[in-house]
Amino acid sequence: MITTPTLPPRDGSRLLAIAQARRQCIHGEDVALAAPVEPWLLRSWQRCLAAGHRPQQRLNFEPVARAAVHEADERHRALLGAARPVLARLSRAIADTRYFALLTDAEGVVIEIGALPDGSDDAARRARDIARVGVDLSERAVGTSAIGAALAEHSAVWLHRAEHFFDDTGIYSCAGAPLFGPQGDCIGMLDLTGVQAIERPELRHLAALSARSIENALVRAQPHALLLRLNWPGCASGEESEGLLALDGEARVVAANAAARQMLNAPLRPIAGAAPGADTLFALPIGLLWDSARHAGPLEIPLWSGLRLQAWPELPMRPATAPAAPARLRDVETALIRKAVEDARGNVAEAARTLGISRATVYRKLATRVR
Repeated sequence: MITTPTLPPRDGSRLLAIAQARRQCIHGEDVALAAPVEPWLLRSWQRCLAAGHRPQQRLNFEPVARAAVHEADERHRALLGAARPVLARLSRAIADTRYFALLTDAEGVVIEIGALPDGSDDAARRARDIARVGVDLSERAVGTSAIGAALAEHSAVWLHRAEHFFDDTGIYSCAGAPLFGPQGDCIGMLDLTGVQAIERPELRHLAALSARSIENALVRAQPHALLLRLNWPGCASGEESEGLLALDGEARVVAANAAARQMLNAPLRPIAGAAPGADTLFALPIGLLWDSARHAGPLEIPLWSGLRLQAWPELPMRPATAPAAPARLRDVETALIRKAVEDARGNVAEAARTLGISRATVYRKLATRVR
């Protein structure tokens, strides 16, 4: 028999500390805090108060039009393609916790969801309230949450129950991590949320790690001529700590993950439309990078700062040549008619007689093709 676990002692003490922080920071009461308030949390509460919000306001999660769902899918095609395999793995990792995953864009609007907990109880209904593509879960819409905090702070956060600003969202617990695109701009965030769930602050690490996997997939999907996997000498290669740098055929940087930007102490963004060149980063003949990739070996790269990195250059995998698609019957028919007209030097009546069809059919087929 499976029983629901009781809240651990730390959960009760944490709820008390949150309640005292709310009384002091939101309601302005003169009370001593049992525990300090996270600075990012205080900043979010203050933004909500400055916007004129009050904790007791009712929240309504508006229905989403089908057109908005389709638009989100089209606009974020690359991000969704990179994120969906990660969301599937996440759903397996958290399947027994009644937490679920959400993916939002940079504005905090949901663009994809993971597997939701089963059931028809209140917790399952509250999960479905927010787990819909197109729902606005930004700070301006739902106040303090892991979604708004991660997007505002550009760092991973954990948020539990009454740390949310509004009373209506006090049933949720959530971890969030921002997502950065191949050019270093914040493009969205990954959220793990539970409804009336036991506090799981370790989910912040899982959210951050999963966000890095999505970012790495985006870098690898960027068209490139060479991919450099980077790490400090002596460090084992691995997705969590590995820098990824994608170069085009002119050795210009076209994509990089956060680890690579930190290792090279450079934003690696195009400036005035021009991507930075690898020769501004590495103090070696750039051709050596391609030579090392062809020989499938690691390479120690000196930086202009005097530091050194270990690199594993990789050439992109060439897709197998796809067989030519068979010509469509309509295209073959049109080509035959056009050839007959050309052979008749533009005389449609003669071409029609040669083909055994009417002049009207010739005109109709050619006009349809032009449209």
